[in-house]
Amino acid sequence: MAPRSAHPIPARLLMWQRVREYAVPPSMIETATARRAVGDWAGACAAARLDVDLDPHAVRARHGTELLARLRADLRRLAPDLLRWNMPRIAPDGRLRPGLTLSLARYRAPGGPPLHLVVRTPPARADAGQRMSLALWEGTAHAAPGSHPHPRPDRRFRLDLHRHLWDAERAGELALRCGADGSPVPDSPWAVARWAAEAELLLRAEGRPRGAFTVRLGARSRAVLELVAPDDSHVPVARPLREALPPQDIAALPVLPEAAARVLPDLELLRAGLVAAERLHPLVAAALPQPGPPRAAAPQPGPGDPHRVECRGAVHRIALRDGVLTAIDHDPAQLRREGLLVALGGPALPCLRAIDAVHRSPEALPAVRERLAHGDVTGALAVIEGLLGPRAVLPGGPLREELESAAARRVDHGLFRAGLDTVRPTAGAAAEDEASRTGHADADRRPRIDRRTPPSVRAKRTNRARPRTGLTA
Repeated sequence: MAPRSAHPIPARLLMWQRVREYAVPPSMIETATARRAVGDWAGACAAARLDVDLDPHAVRARHGTELLARLRADLRRLAPDLLRWNMPRIAPDGRLRPGLTLSLARYRAPGGPPLHLVVRTPPARADAGQRMSLALWEGTAHAAPGSHPHPRPDRRFRLDLHRHLWDAERAGELALRCGADGSPVPDSPWAVARWAAEAELLLRAEGRPRGAFTVRLGARSRAVLELVAPDDSHVPVARPLREALPPQDIAALPVLPEAAARVLPDLELLRAGLVAAERLHPLVAAALPQPGPPRAAAPQPGPGDPHRVECRGAVHRIALRDGVLTAIDHDPAQLRREGLLVALGGPALPCLRAIDAVHRSPEALPAVRERLAHGDVTGALAVIEGLLGPRAVLPGGPLREELESAAARRVDHGLFRAGLDTVRPTAGAAAEDEASRTGHADADRRPRIDRRTPPSVRAKRTNRARPRTGLTA
């Protein structure tokens, strides 16, 4: 029997390891950084799949030039790829937490409630592409358009007190704010040592110098703490609240943001040796202390490396030729004859069977699935083209089904963005909210077809012969 590890890797770290591998590809980081470096914040947002739902001219007309100047300054500092890197995610696949409105910055407006620069994630029914949107939340009088289930900024998930997680000019504060210089707590995701300092920032932002606050530990578990100090010259400490409070009072207390309550995932991954520093986001890697010398990357086979197949008593090679995966040890005329024989129902050559199997379900299918799940369609197609060639024609099988499913779900996202999806917040908000809070959102749940379904959507859902999207010649 194989020996078992005394310290198995927690599931949350395995999830974050996959997220760091696939969710924010290096090409996205490079493009977004290049656009941001020349002052093109809108181009950087487009590169990071962040839709912009705010109009600076309307902001100036409604709130004045001073607030617009502050907003533009924040937009120029915004690193949307870093924001995507640090967005809340759900188990088990690490997708963006659905149906979330997260505050990035607050602006005091004279004679009115504060305005929030917010980022929103679509509900689970429309999360294909893992796109986000940037907007200005102006209070109850100007709620989010469309069918977003939670247009109001979330109290638990907020980054207005953690600008180092999205502001390129303050990313260097990451090591101090995440407690990277402290001693790690084995197998604990909670940053307890930072709770007092973070609670002080939270209460100060709420206009309270001291007082009680809560930390959400689970779906039905909360820690109720208070921040105390003898006087202003002493560092405050957090301790359990001595007197019990009724549930309604606990619900009204400030909530320590999730970014402050938990250990930074990158720090956990580095300490566990599950990720190399050079694989992290450049701004994160530059801010965190290096655990040791970088590990040498294992050599990766090139896309043109041939596969080897035992065929009729010999070992034959299968490689890319003219953009197509081909049995290069067979004469083209022989391959045409064998293909005709297969079309007439005859047995196929082992080389041709191997090529067909690779087209239907290649070894890289799990990596393709991960990229598609995180919205990296370009990366997924690059992997497929590297294996099968840009002129490959995909037969029916798991690979084609994954591509078709991703294409169909992108239509759902487009309908949501246009306000034409069939599920409204009144019908689906409760289920979306429960899934978002528990972290078990069903990413594959789609609206049911009923009498209110538009004819175009009904035809798309019920027509099994509709055109499919895949790699074609």
